[in-house]
Parts: sequence; C-alpha cells; structure tokens
Amino acid sequence: MKAIEYSAILERIGPCGLCCATCFAFEKGEIAQLSRKLQKKLGNFSIYAERFAGLLDNPQFGLYPAFAAMLGVFAGGGCRGCRQEECKLFSGCRIKECHRGKQVDFCYQCHEFPCNRTGFDDHLQKRWIAIGAQIKKTGIERYYLETINKPRY
Repeated sequence: MKAIEYSAILERIGPCGLCCATCFAFEKGEIAQLSRKLQKKLGNFSIYAERFAGLLDNPQFGLYPAFAAMLGVFAGGGCRGCRQEECKLFSGCRIKECHRGKQVDFCYQCHEFPCNRTGFDDHLQKRWIAIGAQIKKTGIERYYLETINKPRY
C-alpha cells in the first residue's frame, strides 16, 4: 500500500470520517472540477437546447435549464473542507467543536465514540458510527485509500 501523508488525509477526511474530497461542495473535489469543465465545454448550449427540443423531436432538451442550474451548484463547490471552515451541508453538525475540545483528529479516536452529541439526523448518525467502526478496524490510511476514489453518494 502506498504511504499517504497524514496532512493529506486531514485535508480530505473530516473529523467525522466523511470524505470531504468526494463531496459535491468541496471546491478542490473532482465533482466541482468536472462540473466546471463541463460548463466550459457546453458554453452557450442553452440556446441550442431550445432548438434541439423541436428539431430533434426530443423534449428532454427542454429540461436543460434545470440541468444547467444543477450543474452550477456542483461547479460552485465553495467549501474548503470541514477542518478549514464550518460544514456547509449539515448546519447542526457539532463534530468540529467536539473534536477540537477532545483534541482528537477523528471521532473514532475518542474514548466516548460513539456518542449522541453529533447533531446528525438518524441516517447520518448510523453512517457516522459505521464509518468510525470501519476506520478503527482498517486504520485511517487504508480507509482513505479505499474512500478517496469511491462515490460518496
């Protein structure tokens, strides 16, 4: 297994264990980068989408404005990661303040893990516990390598 710098892991994996790098909101992430590339490649396609709906007898082109708006959200990717700023997706997240207070890099390192002070909904709470258990079992480097190229959603 290729050795990974711990600082690279910290930049891309949040204290909770979610992979910031695979999040659509992460500004340095592949989703944001590819979305910006696609926006650039599509250029002024909206004009043609209207025409193609009729010319090609394909009403799907009429949905282009909604697609372009969603692509703009993905291309926006204005988050620098949970360690750099407050989480932009889960406004109730209390992990950042807790991990700093406990002086651990990741929740799974805390002697109180798992707890119920995350601020997560039930779905994310269960996912957080499973992620922490996986990291404990495999180690953070292996978890990082297994996660970094895997879809988050």
